[in-house]
Amino acid sequence: MKSREQFIQDLAPKKFTKAEKIWLGLLIVVIFAGFLAYVDQVRSGLQVTNLNDYALWGIYISNFVFFIATSFVGAATVAILRLTQNAWRTPLVRIAEIISLAAIIMAGVTIIIDLGRPDRALYTIIYARFQSPITWDVIIIPTYLVAIFFLLYFPLLPDLAILKEFYKKTNPRLSKWYGKLSLNWKGSAVQKALQQKSIKIIAVLVLPLGLILQTIDAWLFSSTYRIGWNSTNFGPYFISGAFVAGVATLVVTIFMVRKVKGLEEYITDYHFDKMGKFLALACLIYLYFNANEYLMPAYASTVNEGIHLETLFTGHYSTIFWFVTIGGLIVPVIILMFKKGRSPVVMFWVGMLVVLASWWKRYIIVTPTLLHPYLPIQGVPESWRDYFPSLHEWLITGSNLATALLILTLLVRYLPVVAIQRTMDESALENKAKTGES
Repeated sequence: MKSREQFIQDLAPKKFTKAEKIWLGLLIVVIFAGFLAYVDQVRSGLQVTNLNDYALWGIYISNFVFFIATSFVGAATVAILRLTQNAWRTPLVRIAEIISLAAIIMAGVTIIIDLGRPDRALYTIIYARFQSPITWDVIIIPTYLVAIFFLLYFPLLPDLAILKEFYKKTNPRLSKWYGKLSLNWKGSAVQKALQQKSIKIIAVLVLPLGLILQTIDAWLFSSTYRIGWNSTNFGPYFISGAFVAGVATLVVTIFMVRKVKGLEEYITDYHFDKMGKFLALACLIYLYFNANEYLMPAYASTVNEGIHLETLFTGHYSTIFWFVTIGGLIVPVIILMFKKGRSPVVMFWVGMLVVLASWWKRYIIVTPTLLHPYLPIQGVPESWRDYFPSLHEWLITGSNLATALLILTLLVRYLPVVAIQRTMDESALENKAKTGES
């Protein structure tokens, strides 16, 4: 049985290694390049992008939907696992909470970038119209961010108090910060009861908030009555897609964190096996909603729907469409059906494939529909018939993704990614049970 000191030594945050410092440097370079591109966009206007009167939503909104999806499933997974008291959840939930927080922060930033100038964000408040889904988006994103923050913070309190003592001699400054953030946690019965009650309330709240957030985003699309978006299934379609993107992101992240932090003893093959089954189920459900979204319009066979589906199935966007459908859903399900397919290394590559496909899925949800406007494309520049992001858009989008990874990297550096106190408590209970049985 491990001692308390061994648990703390294993799970306490560790300094960056040389490889992590290089990773951090690369992220900063990408972020800086994107920042320069954004400054130029603010100075010159959206003319530096390839957005136009038809393709008015492009890569920025695709990225925004991806961040929202990733954030939702992290929180939903955490809330469900916490409320159902699944014993295997302990090593995973904090990483999922960190992913959720980083993703929802960057979702908010991305939507401001899409407005062209940051001051325009105020217009969404000053001229808010409550019948518009955009207004509800402005309300729900900050609300959700606060809920996610507390879902991460409250369970951290015992661990912050432990770290305060752990670093008292070796790093007094860090110890002081952990002490302030621990809110004088002593582990008394009153504090524990209050903490558990708070976590349960937030876990219950974050589920409907996440569902509302996803549904509002789906309504942003479906309420425009455009070809490809005019669907009553868009709410559950977005939610099921969010599970796929989020679980895959979680799998990739826990693999990297486990490898870099040497947590193989705490995040085991058993956890990857469970996550693999979860991801396979999510992919199957999303496949069902994809069939609904594409087969029903195909059977209805209206002229405009037919043109839109042809663009996806055999036309300009067919390569991306079949990549996200076959590579991002069907192939992962086949691989994850086998136990060897749910081993950590295979899961990592499957997760990477699904994350990549999930990002492009948002792109083909947004872009092809916009190129089928209400009015025929006549008397407009030829370039408006197509859309592909400009260099500015790629740099800014890359910067957004890098910033999300930077937030994640810094939180993993300074927070224990596996709950120390809970792991010790569960280990003690397990040993007590074994002793009782013997």
